[in-house]
Amino acid sequence: MRSAAAAIAWEFRRRHRWGLLALTGYLLALAIIKFLIRKPGQPVDLNDVRFALVVVVPLAVTFTYSLAVFTFGLSGDLAARQSMYPARMFTLPVTTAALAGWPMLYGTAAMAILWLVTRLLAVWPSGFAIPVIWPALLAAALLAWTQALTWMPYGLPGLRVVVAILLLAAIDAVVILAIHYDTREAVMVAGLAPLVPLAYLAARFAVARARRGEVPDWRGIFARIRPAPDAAPGRWHRFASPAAAQSWFEWRRHGRSLPTLVAILLPLELALLFLAGPDAPNLVLATLLGGLLTPPFLATFVAATVRKSNPQLGDSHGLPPFIATRPLSSAALVGVTLTTAIRSTLVAWALVLLGIPLALVLSGTGVVVIERMNRIAGAIGSPRAIVLGLLVLSGLLASTWKQLAQSLYLGLTGREWVVKASVFLALAGLAVVGQLAVWVSEHTEVQVALWNALPFIFGGLAVGKMSAAAGIAVRLYRGRVLSDRTLVTGAAGWFVAVLALYGLLLWLASDALIPRYLLLLVAILAVPLARLSAAPLALEWNRHR
Repeated sequence: MRSAAAAIAWEFRRRHRWGLLALTGYLLALAIIKFLIRKPGQPVDLNDVRFALVVVVPLAVTFTYSLAVFTFGLSGDLAARQSMYPARMFTLPVTTAALAGWPMLYGTAAMAILWLVTRLLAVWPSGFAIPVIWPALLAAALLAWTQALTWMPYGLPGLRVVVAILLLAAIDAVVILAIHYDTREAVMVAGLAPLVPLAYLAARFAVARARRGEVPDWRGIFARIRPAPDAAPGRWHRFASPAAAQSWFEWRRHGRSLPTLVAILLPLELALLFLAGPDAPNLVLATLLGGLLTPPFLATFVAATVRKSNPQLGDSHGLPPFIATRPLSSAALVGVTLTTAIRSTLVAWALVLLGIPLALVLSGTGVVVIERMNRIAGAIGSPRAIVLGLLVLSGLLASTWKQLAQSLYLGLTGREWVVKASVFLALAGLAVVGQLAVWVSEHTEVQVALWNALPFIFGGLAVGKMSAAAGIAVRLYRGRVLSDRTLVTGAAGWFVAVLALYGLLLWLASDALIPRYLLLLVAILAVPLARLSAAPLALEWNRHR
Protein backbone atom coordinates (compact mmCIF):
# COMPACT_ATOMS: atom_id res chain seq x y z
CA MET A 1 0.00 0.00 0.00
CA ARG A 2 1.27 3.49 -0.83
CA SER A 3 0.14 5.14 2.40
CA ALA A 4 -1.59 4.60 5.71
CA ALA A 5 -4.75 6.18 4.31
CA ALA A 6 -4.87 3.71 1.41
CA ALA A 7 -4.11 0.74 3.67
CA ILE A 8 -6.86 1.53 6.15
CA ALA A 9 -9.31 2.43 3.37
CA TRP A 10 -8.62 -0.94 1.76
CA GLU A 11 -9.27 -2.60 5.13
CA PHE A 12 -12.78 -1.16 5.34
CA ARG A 13 -13.58 -1.57 1.65
CA ARG A 14 -12.42 -5.17 1.39
CA ARG A 15 -13.97 -6.50 4.58
CA HIS A 16 -17.27 -4.65 4.40
CA ARG A 17 -18.02 -4.35 0.71
CA TRP A 18 -21.33 -6.22 1.03
CA GLY A 19 -22.54 -3.90 3.77
CA LEU A 20 -21.53 -0.89 1.70
CA LEU A 21 -23.52 -2.27 -1.22
CA ALA A 22 -26.55 -2.69 1.02
CA LEU A 23 -26.15 0.89 2.24
CA THR A 24 -26.05 2.06 -1.35
CA GLY A 25 -29.25 0.12 -2.01
CA TYR A 26 -30.93 1.86 0.93
CA LEU A 27 -30.03 5.29 -0.44
CA LEU A 28 -31.18 4.32 -3.93
CA ALA A 29 -34.49 3.15 -2.48
CA LEU A 30 -34.97 6.54 -0.84
CA ALA A 31 -34.27 8.21 -4.17
CA ILE A 32 -36.81 5.97 -5.94
CA ILE A 33 -39.48 6.82 -3.37
CA LYS A 34 -38.89 10.55 -3.66
CA PHE A 35 -38.65 10.82 -7.42
CA LEU A 36 -40.87 8.00 -8.69
CA ILE A 37 -43.37 6.77 -6.11
CA ARG A 38 -44.26 10.02 -4.35
CA LYS A 39 -46.03 12.56 -6.50
CA PRO A 40 -44.11 15.80 -7.09
CA GLY A 41 -44.86 18.33 -4.40
CA GLN A 42 -46.76 15.80 -2.27
CA PRO A 43 -45.38 16.12 1.27
CA VAL A 44 -45.62 13.60 4.06
CA ASP A 45 -47.83 14.46 7.00
CA LEU A 46 -46.14 14.54 10.39
CA ASN A 47 -48.41 11.71 11.51
CA ASP A 48 -47.57 9.52 8.52
CA VAL A 49 -46.35 6.13 9.76
CA ARG A 50 -44.45 5.64 6.51
CA PHE A 51 -41.96 8.30 7.56
CA ALA A 52 -40.69 6.18 10.45
CA LEU A 53 -40.98 2.94 8.46
CA VAL A 54 -38.98 4.13 5.47
CA VAL A 55 -36.57 6.67 6.96
CA VAL A 56 -36.19 6.52 10.73
CA VAL A 57 -35.75 2.79 11.37
CA PRO A 58 -33.43 2.09 8.37
CA LEU A 59 -31.37 5.19 9.17
CA ALA A 60 -30.95 4.19 12.82
CA VAL A 61 -29.97 0.62 11.96
CA THR A 62 -27.59 1.80 9.23
CA PHE A 63 -25.96 4.10 11.77
CA THR A 64 -25.50 1.17 14.16
CA TYR A 65 -23.94 -0.96 11.43
CA SER A 66 -21.54 1.88 10.53
CA LEU A 67 -20.71 2.20 14.21
CA ALA A 68 -19.70 -1.46 14.34
CA VAL A 69 -17.67 -1.19 11.13
CA PHE A 70 -15.56 1.86 11.94
CA THR A 71 -14.85 0.80 15.53
CA PHE A 72 -13.68 -2.66 14.35
CA GLY A 73 -16.45 -3.97 16.57
CA LEU A 74 -17.33 -6.82 14.20
CA SER A 75 -14.01 -8.55 14.84
CA GLY A 76 -13.27 -7.88 18.50
CA ASP A 77 -14.35 -8.87 21.99
CA LEU A 78 -16.43 -6.07 23.47
CA ALA A 79 -16.11 -7.34 27.04
CA ALA A 80 -12.35 -7.98 27.01
CA ARG A 81 -9.80 -5.85 28.82
CA GLN A 82 -7.64 -5.56 25.71
CA SER A 83 -8.15 -2.89 23.08
CA MET A 84 -10.53 -3.78 20.24
CA TYR A 85 -8.21 -2.15 17.70
CA PRO A 86 -6.87 -5.02 15.52
CA ALA A 87 -3.41 -5.95 16.78
CA ARG A 88 -2.28 -6.93 13.28
CA MET A 89 -2.51 -3.27 12.23
CA PHE A 90 -0.02 -2.18 14.89
CA THR A 91 2.77 -3.56 12.70
CA LEU A 92 2.03 -1.14 9.86
CA PRO A 93 4.92 1.30 9.26
CA VAL A 94 2.81 4.33 10.15
CA THR A 95 2.48 6.62 13.14
CA THR A 96 0.00 6.08 15.96
CA ALA A 97 -1.68 9.33 14.96
CA ALA A 98 -2.39 7.84 11.52
CA LEU A 99 -3.71 4.58 13.00
CA ALA A 100 -6.18 6.52 15.12
CA GLY A 101 -6.89 9.39 12.76
CA TRP A 102 -7.72 7.72 9.47
CA PRO A 103 -10.46 5.39 10.77
CA MET A 104 -11.97 8.33 12.63
CA LEU A 105 -11.80 10.52 9.53
CA TYR A 106 -13.42 7.84 7.35
CA GLY A 107 -16.11 7.25 9.96
CA THR A 108 -16.84 10.95 10.40
CA ALA A 109 -17.10 11.41 6.64
CA ALA A 110 -19.39 8.38 6.34
CA MET A 111 -21.71 9.67 9.07
CA ALA A 112 -21.89 13.14 7.51
CA ILE A 113 -22.53 11.77 4.01
CA LEU A 114 -25.16 9.34 5.29
CA TRP A 115 -27.11 12.11 7.00
CA LEU A 116 -26.81 14.66 4.20
CA VAL A 117 -27.79 12.18 1.48
CA THR A 118 -30.70 10.89 3.57
CA ARG A 119 -31.87 14.44 4.21
CA LEU A 120 -31.70 15.16 0.47
CA LEU A 121 -33.38 11.97 -0.76
CA ALA A 122 -35.94 11.22 1.96
CA VAL A 123 -39.46 12.61 1.96
CA TRP A 124 -39.77 14.51 5.24
CA PRO A 125 -42.92 15.63 7.08
CA SER A 126 -44.46 18.86 5.89
CA GLY A 127 -44.27 21.88 8.15
CA PHE A 128 -41.37 20.36 10.08
CA ALA A 129 -37.99 22.14 10.14
CA ILE A 130 -35.34 19.56 9.30
CA PRO A 131 -31.89 20.56 10.63
CA VAL A 132 -28.98 20.54 8.20
CA ILE A 133 -25.71 20.18 10.09
CA TRP A 134 -26.06 19.21 13.72
CA PRO A 135 -27.48 15.65 13.20
CA ALA A 136 -24.36 14.84 11.15
CA LEU A 137 -22.18 16.27 13.93
CA LEU A 138 -24.07 14.24 16.53
CA ALA A 139 -23.59 11.02 14.56
CA ALA A 140 -19.89 11.82 14.04
CA ALA A 141 -19.41 12.63 17.74
CA LEU A 142 -21.12 9.42 18.86
CA LEU A 143 -19.00 7.41 16.45
CA ALA A 144 -15.76 9.16 17.42
CA TRP A 145 -16.27 8.62 21.14
CA THR A 146 -17.32 5.03 20.57
CA GLN A 147 -14.07 4.50 18.66
CA ALA A 148 -12.02 6.06 21.44
CA LEU A 149 -13.75 4.03 24.16
CA THR A 150 -13.59 0.71 22.33
CA TRP A 151 -9.91 1.14 21.43
CA MET A 152 -8.96 1.94 25.01
CA PRO A 153 -7.59 -0.93 27.16
CA TYR A 154 -9.36 -1.34 30.50
CA GLY A 155 -8.44 -2.77 33.86
CA LEU A 156 -11.60 -4.81 34.38
CA PRO A 157 -13.53 -7.14 32.05
CA GLY A 158 -16.78 -5.57 30.88
CA LEU A 159 -15.79 -2.05 32.00
CA ARG A 160 -15.68 -0.93 28.36
CA VAL A 161 -19.40 -1.64 27.99
CA VAL A 162 -20.30 0.32 31.12
CA VAL A 163 -18.19 3.36 30.24
CA ALA A 164 -19.41 3.47 26.64
CA ILE A 165 -23.08 3.26 27.59
CA LEU A 166 -22.77 5.94 30.29
CA LEU A 167 -20.90 8.43 28.10
CA LEU A 168 -23.03 7.93 25.00
CA ALA A 169 -26.22 8.08 27.06
CA ALA A 170 -25.02 11.37 28.58
CA ILE A 171 -24.45 12.86 25.10
CA ASP A 172 -27.88 11.63 23.98
CA ALA A 173 -29.54 13.09 27.09
CA VAL A 174 -28.01 16.53 26.52
CA VAL A 175 -29.11 16.51 22.87
CA ILE A 176 -32.65 15.40 23.77
CA LEU A 177 -32.94 18.24 26.31
CA ALA A 178 -31.67 20.72 23.73
CA ILE A 179 -34.29 19.50 21.24
CA HIS A 180 -36.99 19.71 23.88
CA TYR A 181 -36.19 23.37 24.54
CA ASP A 182 -36.00 24.23 20.81
CA THR A 183 -32.33 25.11 20.81
CA ARG A 184 -31.15 26.85 17.64
CA GLU A 185 -29.01 24.91 15.17
CA ALA A 186 -26.06 27.29 15.57
CA VAL A 187 -25.98 26.55 19.31
CA MET A 188 -26.25 22.80 18.67
CA VAL A 189 -23.35 22.95 16.21
CA ALA A 190 -21.23 24.96 18.64
CA GLY A 191 -21.90 22.42 21.39
CA LEU A 192 -21.29 19.28 19.31
CA ALA A 193 -18.32 20.37 17.17
CA PRO A 194 -15.67 20.21 19.97
CA LEU A 195 -16.62 16.62 20.79
CA VAL A 196 -14.99 15.21 17.63
CA PRO A 197 -11.42 16.60 18.13
CA LEU A 198 -11.58 15.72 21.83
CA ALA A 199 -12.51 12.18 20.87
CA TYR A 200 -9.55 12.07 18.48
CA LEU A 201 -7.14 12.98 21.29
CA ALA A 202 -8.64 10.25 23.47
CA ALA A 203 -8.46 7.73 20.60
CA ARG A 204 -4.82 8.58 19.88
CA PHE A 205 -3.96 8.04 23.53
CA ALA A 206 -5.89 4.74 23.53
CA VAL A 207 -4.21 3.39 20.39
CA ALA A 208 -0.78 4.42 21.70
CA ARG A 209 -1.33 2.42 24.90
CA ALA A 210 -2.65 -0.56 23.00
CA ARG A 211 0.25 -0.44 20.55
CA ARG A 212 2.72 -0.60 23.44
CA GLY A 213 0.88 -3.62 24.80
CA GLU A 214 -0.35 -1.86 27.94
CA VAL A 215 -3.32 -3.63 29.50
CA PRO A 216 -3.98 -2.53 33.10
CA ASP A 217 -5.20 -5.09 35.58
CA TRP A 218 -7.36 -3.79 38.40
CA ARG A 219 -8.76 -7.15 39.43
CA GLY A 220 -6.44 -7.24 42.43
CA ILE A 221 -8.38 -4.35 43.98
CA PHE A 222 -11.26 -6.72 44.65
CA ALA A 223 -9.10 -9.40 46.24
CA ARG A 224 -10.20 -8.26 49.72
CA ILE A 225 -13.79 -9.36 49.10
CA ARG A 226 -12.76 -12.92 48.24
CA PRO A 227 -13.47 -15.85 50.61
CA ALA A 228 -11.42 -16.56 53.67
CA PRO A 229 -7.84 -17.83 53.20
CA ASP A 230 -8.77 -21.33 54.36
CA ALA A 231 -10.70 -21.85 51.14
CA ALA A 232 -8.93 -24.05 48.64
CA PRO A 233 -6.82 -22.11 46.12
CA GLY A 234 -8.67 -21.54 42.88
CA ARG A 235 -11.88 -22.91 44.33
CA TRP A 236 -14.01 -20.13 42.94
CA HIS A 237 -12.55 -20.56 39.47
CA ARG A 238 -13.75 -24.12 39.11
CA PHE A 239 -16.86 -25.05 37.18
CA ALA A 240 -19.34 -27.75 38.00
CA SER A 241 -19.13 -29.22 34.49
CA PRO A 242 -17.60 -28.57 31.07
CA ALA A 243 -20.98 -27.20 30.00
CA ALA A 244 -20.88 -24.61 32.80
CA ALA A 245 -17.40 -23.53 31.74
CA GLN A 246 -18.51 -23.23 28.14
CA SER A 247 -21.56 -21.20 29.22
CA TRP A 248 -19.32 -18.74 31.08
CA PHE A 249 -17.07 -18.49 28.05
CA GLU A 250 -19.95 -17.92 25.61
CA TRP A 251 -21.49 -15.16 27.71
CA ARG A 252 -18.19 -13.29 28.03
CA ARG A 253 -17.51 -13.46 24.31
CA HIS A 254 -20.93 -13.08 22.73
CA GLY A 255 -23.73 -12.70 25.27
CA ARG A 256 -23.27 -8.98 25.86
CA SER A 257 -23.23 -7.95 22.20
CA LEU A 258 -27.01 -7.64 21.69
CA PRO A 259 -27.76 -5.75 24.95
CA THR A 260 -24.95 -3.32 24.17
CA LEU A 261 -26.23 -2.56 20.66
CA VAL A 262 -29.78 -2.11 21.98
CA ALA A 263 -28.53 0.26 24.69
CA ILE A 264 -26.79 2.40 22.05
CA LEU A 265 -29.53 2.43 19.42
CA LEU A 266 -32.70 2.63 21.52
CA PRO A 267 -32.13 6.19 22.89
CA LEU A 268 -31.65 7.45 19.33
CA GLU A 269 -35.00 5.99 18.28
CA LEU A 270 -36.89 7.12 21.37
CA ALA A 271 -35.62 10.67 20.86
CA LEU A 272 -38.34 10.96 18.19
CA LEU A 273 -40.96 10.92 20.96
CA PHE A 274 -39.69 14.30 22.11
CA LEU A 275 -39.93 15.63 18.55
CA ALA A 276 -43.40 14.23 17.91
CA GLY A 277 -45.23 15.06 21.11
CA PRO A 278 -48.85 14.14 21.91
CA ASP A 279 -50.10 15.96 18.79
CA ALA A 280 -48.54 13.38 16.44
CA PRO A 281 -50.03 10.06 17.61
CA ASN A 282 -49.16 8.06 14.49
CA LEU A 283 -45.52 9.09 14.65
CA VAL A 284 -45.45 8.21 18.35
CA LEU A 285 -46.85 4.74 17.66
CA ALA A 286 -44.46 4.26 14.74
CA THR A 287 -41.53 5.22 16.96
CA LEU A 288 -42.64 2.74 19.60
CA LEU A 289 -43.00 0.07 16.94
CA GLY A 290 -39.44 0.78 15.81
CA GLY A 291 -38.20 0.48 19.39
CA LEU A 292 -39.99 -2.84 19.89
CA LEU A 293 -38.60 -4.21 16.64
CA THR A 294 -35.03 -3.11 17.45
CA PRO A 295 -33.94 -6.22 19.46
CA PRO A 296 -35.14 -8.83 16.92
CA PHE A 297 -33.67 -6.88 14.02
CA LEU A 298 -30.29 -6.28 15.68
CA ALA A 299 -30.26 -9.94 16.67
CA THR A 300 -29.96 -10.75 12.95
CA PHE A 301 -26.62 -8.93 12.72
CA VAL A 302 -25.37 -10.16 16.09
CA ALA A 303 -26.07 -13.77 15.14
CA ALA A 304 -24.21 -13.35 11.85
CA THR A 305 -21.08 -11.86 13.42
CA VAL A 306 -20.55 -13.41 16.85
CA ARG A 307 -20.02 -16.87 15.38
CA LYS A 308 -16.41 -15.98 14.64
CA SER A 309 -14.39 -18.42 16.69
CA ASN A 310 -11.07 -16.72 16.08
CA PRO A 311 -11.39 -13.12 14.83
CA GLN A 312 -7.66 -12.63 14.49
CA LEU A 313 -7.27 -15.25 11.77
CA GLY A 314 -8.30 -15.05 8.15
CA ASP A 315 -10.47 -18.16 8.44
CA SER A 316 -12.31 -16.54 11.32
CA HIS A 317 -15.33 -18.82 11.02
CA GLY A 318 -13.37 -22.06 11.13
CA LEU A 319 -13.05 -23.77 14.47
CA PRO A 320 -9.58 -23.58 16.05
CA PRO A 321 -8.40 -26.55 18.14
CA PHE A 322 -9.29 -24.59 21.30
CA ILE A 323 -12.99 -24.99 20.43
CA ALA A 324 -12.95 -28.21 18.43
CA THR A 325 -11.30 -30.25 21.19
CA ARG A 326 -13.65 -29.22 24.00
CA PRO A 327 -14.84 -32.19 26.09
CA LEU A 328 -18.39 -31.58 24.87
CA SER A 329 -20.43 -33.04 22.06
CA SER A 330 -21.54 -30.84 19.19
CA ALA A 331 -25.10 -30.97 20.52
CA ALA A 332 -23.93 -29.83 23.97
CA LEU A 333 -21.93 -26.94 22.48
CA VAL A 334 -24.98 -25.81 20.53
CA GLY A 335 -27.16 -26.17 23.63
CA VAL A 336 -24.86 -23.87 25.61
CA THR A 337 -25.01 -21.29 22.83
CA LEU A 338 -28.81 -21.43 22.76
CA THR A 339 -28.92 -20.89 26.53
CA THR A 340 -26.62 -17.90 26.19
CA ALA A 341 -28.94 -16.52 23.53
CA ILE A 342 -31.83 -16.73 25.99
CA ARG A 343 -29.88 -14.74 28.60
CA SER A 344 -28.83 -12.17 26.02
CA THR A 345 -32.44 -11.80 24.84
CA LEU A 346 -33.76 -11.25 28.37
CA VAL A 347 -31.16 -8.58 29.17
CA ALA A 348 -31.79 -6.75 25.88
CA TRP A 349 -35.54 -6.74 26.43
CA ALA A 350 -35.13 -5.56 30.01
CA LEU A 351 -33.50 -2.43 28.56
CA VAL A 352 -36.39 -1.98 26.11
CA LEU A 353 -39.11 -2.48 28.74
CA LEU A 354 -37.42 0.03 31.03
CA GLY A 355 -36.51 2.58 28.36
CA ILE A 356 -39.85 2.86 26.54
CA PRO A 357 -42.04 3.66 29.60
CA LEU A 358 -39.43 6.15 30.82
CA ALA A 359 -39.36 7.91 27.43
CA LEU A 360 -43.17 7.98 27.28
CA VAL A 361 -43.39 9.64 30.69
CA LEU A 362 -40.62 12.19 30.08
CA SER A 363 -41.88 13.14 26.61
CA GLY A 364 -45.53 13.37 27.67
CA THR A 365 -46.62 10.97 24.92
CA GLY A 366 -47.87 8.27 27.26
CA VAL A 367 -51.43 9.55 26.84
CA VAL A 368 -51.30 8.53 23.19
CA VAL A 369 -50.51 4.92 24.09
CA ILE A 370 -53.10 4.81 26.87
CA GLU A 371 -55.79 6.18 24.56
CA ARG A 372 -54.96 3.60 21.87
CA MET A 373 -54.96 0.77 24.43
CA ASN A 374 -58.40 1.85 25.67
CA ARG A 375 -59.71 1.82 22.11
CA ILE A 376 -58.42 -1.71 21.55
CA ALA A 377 -59.88 -2.89 24.86
CA GLY A 378 -63.22 -1.36 23.95
CA ALA A 379 -63.23 -3.09 20.57
CA ILE A 380 -62.24 -6.63 21.56
CA GLY A 381 -62.73 -6.64 25.32
CA SER A 382 -60.23 -6.24 28.14
CA PRO A 383 -59.35 -9.98 28.52
CA ARG A 384 -58.56 -10.35 24.84
CA ALA A 385 -56.67 -7.05 24.81
CA ILE A 386 -54.48 -8.17 27.71
CA VAL A 387 -53.83 -11.59 26.18
CA LEU A 388 -53.12 -10.00 22.81
CA GLY A 389 -50.60 -7.60 24.36
CA LEU A 390 -48.86 -10.42 26.21
CA LEU A 391 -48.86 -12.52 23.03
CA VAL A 392 -47.27 -9.71 21.01
CA LEU A 393 -44.63 -9.13 23.69
CA SER A 394 -43.93 -12.86 23.96
CA GLY A 395 -43.73 -13.06 20.18
CA LEU A 396 -41.15 -10.27 20.05
CA LEU A 397 -39.11 -11.93 22.79
CA ALA A 398 -39.29 -15.25 20.98
CA SER A 399 -38.46 -13.57 17.69
CA THR A 400 -35.30 -12.04 19.18
CA TRP A 401 -34.12 -15.39 20.47
CA LYS A 402 -35.24 -17.01 17.22
CA GLN A 403 -33.04 -14.66 15.20
CA LEU A 404 -30.05 -15.45 17.39
CA ALA A 405 -30.70 -19.19 17.36
CA GLN A 406 -31.94 -19.84 13.83
CA SER A 407 -28.98 -18.06 12.25
CA LEU A 408 -26.60 -20.13 14.34
CA TYR A 409 -26.15 -22.76 11.66
CA LEU A 410 -24.88 -20.12 9.20
CA GLY A 411 -21.78 -19.28 11.21
CA LEU A 412 -21.24 -22.86 12.32
CA THR A 413 -20.80 -23.95 8.70
CA GLY A 414 -17.35 -22.32 8.79
CA ARG A 415 -17.95 -20.61 5.45
CA GLU A 416 -17.34 -16.88 5.69
CA TRP A 417 -19.18 -16.08 2.48
CA VAL A 418 -22.36 -17.59 3.91
CA VAL A 419 -22.21 -15.33 6.96
CA LYS A 420 -21.43 -12.18 4.99
CA ALA A 421 -24.13 -12.96 2.45
CA SER A 422 -26.70 -13.23 5.26
CA VAL A 423 -25.69 -9.80 6.61
CA PHE A 424 -25.91 -8.33 3.11
CA LEU A 425 -29.35 -9.81 2.56
CA ALA A 426 -30.54 -8.45 5.90
CA LEU A 427 -29.38 -4.92 5.06
CA ALA A 428 -30.78 -5.12 1.54
CA GLY A 429 -34.06 -6.48 2.88
CA LEU A 430 -34.33 -3.51 5.22
CA ALA A 431 -34.16 -1.15 2.27
CA VAL A 432 -36.63 -3.18 0.18
CA VAL A 433 -39.26 -4.37 2.66
CA GLY A 434 -40.09 -0.89 3.89
CA GLN A 435 -40.59 0.38 0.38
CA LEU A 436 -42.76 -2.61 -0.56
CA ALA A 437 -44.89 -2.11 2.54
CA VAL A 438 -45.49 1.52 1.58
CA TRP A 439 -46.34 0.53 -2.01
CA VAL A 440 -48.74 -2.22 -0.91
CA SER A 441 -50.45 0.13 1.56
CA GLU A 442 -51.24 2.52 -1.33
CA HIS A 443 -52.71 -0.10 -3.70
CA THR A 444 -55.90 -1.81 -2.59
CA GLU A 445 -55.90 -4.30 -5.46
CA VAL A 446 -52.46 -5.56 -4.43
CA GLN A 447 -53.68 -6.04 -0.85
CA VAL A 448 -56.64 -8.10 -2.07
CA ALA A 449 -54.42 -10.25 -4.29
CA LEU A 450 -51.98 -10.89 -1.45
CA TRP A 451 -54.79 -11.83 0.94
CA ASN A 452 -56.24 -14.32 -1.55
CA ALA A 453 -52.82 -15.85 -2.16
CA LEU A 454 -51.91 -16.00 1.54
CA PRO A 455 -53.04 -19.63 2.14
CA PHE A 456 -50.97 -20.85 -0.82
CA ILE A 457 -47.93 -18.82 0.27
CA PHE A 458 -48.13 -20.06 3.87
CA GLY A 459 -48.87 -23.60 2.75
CA GLY A 460 -45.85 -23.71 0.48
CA LEU A 461 -43.62 -22.34 3.22
CA ALA A 462 -44.97 -24.88 5.73
CA VAL A 463 -44.38 -27.80 3.34
CA GLY A 464 -40.84 -26.61 2.67
CA LYS A 465 -40.16 -26.22 6.39
CA MET A 466 -41.43 -29.70 7.29
CA SER A 467 -39.56 -31.31 4.41
CA ALA A 468 -36.30 -29.64 5.42
CA ALA A 469 -36.87 -30.65 9.06
CA ALA A 470 -37.48 -34.26 8.07
CA GLY A 471 -34.28 -34.38 6.02
CA ILE A 472 -32.25 -32.85 8.86
CA ALA A 473 -33.75 -35.29 11.38
CA VAL A 474 -32.70 -38.23 9.19
CA ARG A 475 -29.13 -36.91 9.01
CA LEU A 476 -29.03 -36.28 12.76
CA TYR A 477 -30.19 -39.85 13.38
CA ARG A 478 -27.83 -41.49 10.91
CA GLY A 479 -24.83 -39.47 12.06
CA ARG A 480 -25.67 -40.08 15.74
CA VAL A 481 -25.25 -36.36 16.36
CA LEU A 482 -28.30 -36.43 18.64
CA SER A 483 -29.60 -39.34 20.66
CA ASP A 484 -32.95 -40.97 19.88
CA ARG A 485 -34.40 -39.61 23.11
CA THR A 486 -33.33 -36.05 22.25
CA LEU A 487 -34.84 -36.30 18.78
CA VAL A 488 -38.16 -37.61 20.09
CA THR A 489 -38.27 -35.07 22.93
CA GLY A 490 -37.49 -32.20 20.58
CA ALA A 491 -40.17 -33.25 18.10
CA ALA A 492 -42.76 -33.64 20.88
CA GLY A 493 -41.86 -30.25 22.34
CA TRP A 494 -42.21 -28.59 18.96
CA PHE A 495 -45.59 -30.26 18.41
CA VAL A 496 -46.88 -29.11 21.82
CA ALA A 497 -45.67 -25.55 21.18
CA VAL A 498 -47.47 -25.46 17.82
CA LEU A 499 -50.71 -26.76 19.34
CA ALA A 500 -50.53 -24.26 22.21
CA LEU A 501 -49.97 -21.35 19.85
CA TYR A 502 -52.72 -22.61 17.54
CA GLY A 503 -55.20 -22.82 20.42
CA LEU A 504 -54.36 -19.31 21.57
CA LEU A 505 -54.78 -17.93 18.05
CA LEU A 506 -58.14 -19.71 17.75
CA TRP A 507 -59.37 -18.07 20.96
CA LEU A 508 -58.20 -14.62 19.91
CA ALA A 509 -59.66 -14.89 16.40
CA SER A 510 -62.89 -16.66 17.33
CA ASP A 511 -64.97 -13.71 16.12
CA ALA A 512 -62.87 -12.99 13.02
CA LEU A 513 -63.46 -14.41 9.55
CA ILE A 514 -60.08 -16.17 9.42
CA PRO A 515 -59.93 -19.84 8.33
CA ARG A 516 -58.68 -22.20 11.01
CA TYR A 517 -56.22 -23.87 8.68
CA LEU A 518 -54.59 -20.49 8.08
CA LEU A 519 -54.06 -20.09 11.84
CA LEU A 520 -52.54 -23.57 11.97
CA LEU A 521 -50.13 -22.66 9.17
CA VAL A 522 -49.15 -19.51 11.06
CA ALA A 523 -48.43 -21.58 14.18
CA ILE A 524 -46.32 -24.06 12.21
CA LEU A 525 -44.27 -21.30 10.61
CA ALA A 526 -43.85 -19.34 13.86
CA VAL A 527 -42.26 -22.09 15.96
CA PRO A 528 -38.61 -22.66 14.89
CA LEU A 529 -37.61 -26.14 13.76
CA ALA A 530 -35.52 -26.76 10.63
CA ARG A 531 -32.79 -24.13 10.91
CA LEU A 532 -32.49 -24.72 14.64
CA SER A 533 -32.05 -28.45 14.08
CA ALA A 534 -29.38 -27.77 11.45
CA ALA A 535 -27.01 -26.13 13.96
CA PRO A 536 -25.58 -29.40 15.41
CA LEU A 537 -25.04 -30.72 11.87
CA ALA A 538 -23.21 -27.56 10.82
CA LEU A 539 -21.00 -27.64 13.91
CA GLU A 540 -20.26 -31.34 13.46
CA TRP A 541 -19.12 -30.73 9.88
CA ASN A 542 -17.08 -27.66 10.83
CA ARG A 543 -15.52 -29.47 13.77
CA HIS A 544 -14.14 -32.34 11.72
CA ARG A 545 -13.32 -30.74 8.38
